[in-house]
Amino acid sequence: MQSWYHIIPKNTGLSAFAWIIFCLLPFYFVFRSSSTLEIVLGIFMILLFFGTYRVSFLSRERTWTVYLSVSINILISTVMTVIWGYVYFALFLAFYIGNIQHKGGFTALYVVYLVFTIVAVGVSVFTQSEIFTSQLPFITIAVIGVILLPPVLYHRNRRERLEEELEAANEKISRLVVVEERERIARDLHDTLGQKLSLIGLKSDLAAKLITAKPEAAKAEIGDIHQTARTALKEVREMVSNMKGARLDEEILRVKELLAAAGIDFHLHGETELHHSSLLIENVLSMCLREAINNVAKHSQASVCHVWVKESPAEVTLRVKDDGIGISETPLVEKNGIRGMKERLEFVNGKLELIGSEGTLLDIHVPISTSKE
Repeated sequence: MQSWYHIIPKNTGLSAFAWIIFCLLPFYFVFRSSSTLEIVLGIFMILLFFGTYRVSFLSRERTWTVYLSVSINILISTVMTVIWGYVYFALFLAFYIGNIQHKGGFTALYVVYLVFTIVAVGVSVFTQSEIFTSQLPFITIAVIGVILLPPVLYHRNRRERLEEELEAANEKISRLVVVEERERIARDLHDTLGQKLSLIGLKSDLAAKLITAKPEAAKAEIGDIHQTARTALKEVREMVSNMKGARLDEEILRVKELLAAAGIDFHLHGETELHHSSLLIENVLSMCLREAINNVAKHSQASVCHVWVKESPAEVTLRVKDDGIGISETPLVEKNGIRGMKERLEFVNGKLELIGSEGTLLDIHVPISTSKE
């Protein structure tokens, strides 16, 4: 259970003032009685209700104290409804039961609570007819809330938990991908440099031994060391170039697979092969496309995504459009991703335009003639 649900439930759509009124109303109903004994009994039951209600939220779920306190509250709510015509304690119970996460416990308490409340209201229609008639619209709303609120809250909380678990799983996958990429780079560096550095070390030792006895042989070993070092440097440069040189047509294939896995239809417009742009521009556009599609897949809740690529002698245009919830509703992490795209585009004098109505439209323009090489 959420620890901040004590007496006044939060995130229910009702203000704290409305719940304060619900807390004070039972005293009004009790003091309307003519009998001193009824007043004393009513005040005791009200205080007992709020006491056990708080205990139920402070207890761990699926423990006997929770079910005992809720059972006591159901009985108190039933008695208050039958004797004093106060049915609104049932709303407190509706919000509590709706926040129980265990399916079996929720189902059992909801059925018992619903049966007791409906029976109590049915009896009170005859025993408290005058009171019920005067507040009939409010009682009708309360009964509807008694029936609908617990399952609605239960399924909403379950959906939120699943979304949190999915987000945690996505973060874990991202961390694992980073770890895997680091391990791959480490393996590549070891395979590329390990053998050649060992060879350079051996030849250096050999050259040091031959430099006085056989200078020509030592000179030859030093030449081999120089050639091996140049070869290793070339391989490292090629490896780094492969890491950085993301091509747009290759990135299109990757985002197509990503959107397909997310259940989003993908439509490509234009040619992905760029003829007038430098590798730097293509790399920046590929990184921006990757970030944009990641945001669409994770946060947009879209069903369709369109990508336009257009190259002219003056500029390259990349446009991403989805039919999702729009940028104003997106999480902060997506907006941080947009800031990262803008920072990348600054290096090639590019600009980014974002439109958030009827989905999200991301418009990127990169000039070719003035781009930084």
